[in-house]
Amino acid sequence: MGISSRLSSARGALRAVASRSSTDRPHWAAQIEDVKNSVVGGALRRLRWDLRLQPFHGFGSGDRVRVLAKVLYASPGTPADFHDQPVHDMRTMAVRGWRNFASQVAPHRTVHVLLGDQQFTVRADRSGIVDAELDIALSPGRHAAVLWTVPGNEVTADITVVPRETRVGLVSDIDDTVMVTWLPRPMLAFWNAFVIHQSSRQVVPGMPMLYQRLAREHPSMPVFYLSTGAWNVFPVLKRFLYRNGYPDGPLLLTDWGPTNTGFFRSGPEHKHRALEQLAAEFPELRWILVGDDGQHDPTIYAEFSDRHPEQVDSVLIRQLTEPEQILSHGSRRPRESSGLHQGTPLTLSAPDGHGLLVELQRTGRISS
Repeated sequence: MGISSRLSSARGALRAVASRSSTDRPHWAAQIEDVKNSVVGGALRRLRWDLRLQPFHGFGSGDRVRVLAKVLYASPGTPADFHDQPVHDMRTMAVRGWRNFASQVAPHRTVHVLLGDQQFTVRADRSGIVDAELDIALSPGRHAAVLWTVPGNEVTADITVVPRETRVGLVSDIDDTVMVTWLPRPMLAFWNAFVIHQSSRQVVPGMPMLYQRLAREHPSMPVFYLSTGAWNVFPVLKRFLYRNGYPDGPLLLTDWGPTNTGFFRSGPEHKHRALEQLAAEFPELRWILVGDDGQHDPTIYAEFSDRHPEQVDSVLIRQLTEPEQILSHGSRRPRESSGLHQGTPLTLSAPDGHGLLVELQRTGRISS
């Protein structure tokens, strides 16, 4: 079937989808993206492009784990582990961000997972994302899951299993909390995501040291990095965290592009949902929640604290400088006040990690 025939068939499918009631049909932008993925995917298959998997860092408890990955097309001859490079490989650091957004996803593909001595079959969603919860008993610590679509394109994904006796976990925002980005101003967001080299991003002063001190205070503490950034920038963020000495841990990102409800996913909704999932998965943990006052973190953390007061240890808010506040949302004042955390056991604010560490020492949460 030629390209014109496929386009005609895709348009017919699009019209059929559009004829459904507005209550159950996807947003028109998502429909267009589905058509694009179908047409481009068909063309790449005729050119004998292969399927490749990009593994993400998964996690779980003693009896259930969450496996995360993305299914992509790759040109013929691309190594099976092309997207599975170690974060310490400096050859991959000097890459401009746009390359992470130039790949074509392969939606709804079947993916096989070997974890421990058990094999599972899962399926990617319309964006090529694999996000599957698997019932399996594993010992605490680091495990490796093997993922493949067909024999020969296997990759490994890290899985962190949190010990049952652990009582404290850390959830950290990324943009303007651990890394200076000045998101979401459109031009600066574009520049940071697509243009600058991966190795030129700036670290927020003192934050790596703060996280390392918290990790020493709580040796088995899991660290989750929660961001509204796209899965496309996973390798960029993973290498940035490694290079600047942050504790290793899973990243909870979101899909890039339109959804069933609009052009882009709601950032606050993504964070609310991720926090609720963590609360359900680890009901015994009390969370240290770290964010900044440039966007919605104070309100998101306050609302989570109101719903789960017994699961919040403390809230740490990095105060942006006036130039950062202006670049973040157009005003010199913080977008949201940390005073919203009335029900939180402990809320501390400071301009950087050094100041937050001093505040934690002052309150006795970390030894001087």
